[in-house]
Amino acid sequence: MSKKDYYEVLGVPKNAGADDIKKAYRKKALEHHPDRNPGDKSAEDKFKEAAEAYDVLSNADKRARYDRYGHAGVDNNGAGGAGGFQGMDMDDILRHFGFDTDDIFSEFFGRSRRGGGFSGGRPRGERGTNLRIKVKMTLEEIAKGVNKKLKVRKQVGCNTCGGTGARDQSSVETCGTCRGSGMVNRVTQTPFGVMQTAVQCPTCNGSGQTIKSPCNVCKGDGRVFGEETIDVDIPAGVHEGIQLSMAGKGNAGAKGGQAGDLLITVEEAPHDEFTREGNNIIHELFLNVADAALGSKLEVPTLDGRARITIPPGTQSGKIFRLKDKGLPELQSYRRGDQLIHVNVWTPKKVTDEERRLLEQLRNMPNFQPTPGKEDKSFFDRVKDVFGS
Repeated sequence: MSKKDYYEVLGVPKNAGADDIKKAYRKKALEHHPDRNPGDKSAEDKFKEAAEAYDVLSNADKRARYDRYGHAGVDNNGAGGAGGFQGMDMDDILRHFGFDTDDIFSEFFGRSRRGGGFSGGRPRGERGTNLRIKVKMTLEEIAKGVNKKLKVRKQVGCNTCGGTGARDQSSVETCGTCRGSGMVNRVTQTPFGVMQTAVQCPTCNGSGQTIKSPCNVCKGDGRVFGEETIDVDIPAGVHEGIQLSMAGKGNAGAKGGQAGDLLITVEEAPHDEFTREGNNIIHELFLNVADAALGSKLEVPTLDGRARITIPPGTQSGKIFRLKDKGLPELQSYRRGDQLIHVNVWTPKKVTDEERRLLEQLRNMPNFQPTPGKEDKSFFDRVKDVFGS
């Protein structure tokens, strides 16, 4: 089944600006979020469809490719839908785009999940903050994906009080201001008359409870600083700067509130043998003059071992060989890049007397005179040939 036009999905014209696209996506997210449409599979599909459209149209490079080539220009390039948002719930998707899920929640139900309100009828404390860390990865790890155990210093729930912030259960009392609801009514006089809205209770910060005797360890906050070891599965094909999110693995919330998220930024470690260009890797191969002139068979490193290649006689400096599918995988795709081998013919920096005599004999011989032809292209032309083939 063909995909719908992304502009049509969000209901915006093709010349829409970034702000209009963001507003349109927010509107669609509010309309189709599963919290507003419980049990409605079609609403969930439309929510993800809108996320896929926004992922492309909110990114200048992806939008330019989409405008020029349609869906073929952005397929398997990190767009959402069945590809980029697998394993993410609806709130994860919203956080991926930088939206505050608590603000979205308040638009659904008129109260916030962050600083109070209720979830399943139980009062909740203040949501914890997100935690950001960096993880350094080698190209070998990026090629296969990796599980890393990370020791993270962060705010964790207080074991003494179980995260409640109270010395004992008898110290917890129903808030006298909101009478346990976590919300109070605010009356505002406007030009259109008196407006009444429900807002978070300022006394209990929306928890519906107050603490008479706070915990001696956390002083009533419900959390302390500690360390947690977290298993992180990083998929193959990630790149420098990409950010992964683990919901609920950030700082603990106050007084039993929802924990924040752990945001993991990938850093690529420099490699001794390769440089990365997109999903291709480049290896600089240095040959002596004899191997380049006479040809040779030799081994070169790859990300999963060594490979044997043949150097034809008369190989020129700048020649590029390609090992197909020996590069890095594309994120959430079966496609792989290639390994490019860039030949450099090595000129000796020092020679012995005997070597000098031999070179003097060769200097004026006909086959040692440069005679470049059309086949001896520039380095950039060779790169074009490799990528274009």
